[in-house]
Amino acid sequence: MAAHDDVRLKGTADRPGWYVDNRLVARQLDGDSVLVRADFDARERLVDDYPGTFSVPPSMEAHRKVVVELDRADPGGVRRALAEAVELQRDR
Repeated sequence: MAAHDDVRLKGTADRPGWYVDNRLVARQLDGDSVLVRADFDARERLVDDYPGTFSVPPSMEAHRKVVVELDRADPGGVRRALAEAVELQRDR
């Protein structure tokens, strides 16, 4: 997230989150996963392109979010998701 000047770290040590203008970009869920903001089309593309990296739990189907499974994450896919999330929140 350091590549994005306007992203700020918030939250707690146990559950850090990264924000643009107080809008969520990503938040650590637990030691194994991170939630990333994504519009519905981008979310579907991420899941299709990187099925081992991203998932959408049933509780998040109605929300513009995707979960990164860190233990099997593709670094390029994660960079893409984070860059798209930053742009999504800047454009709001």
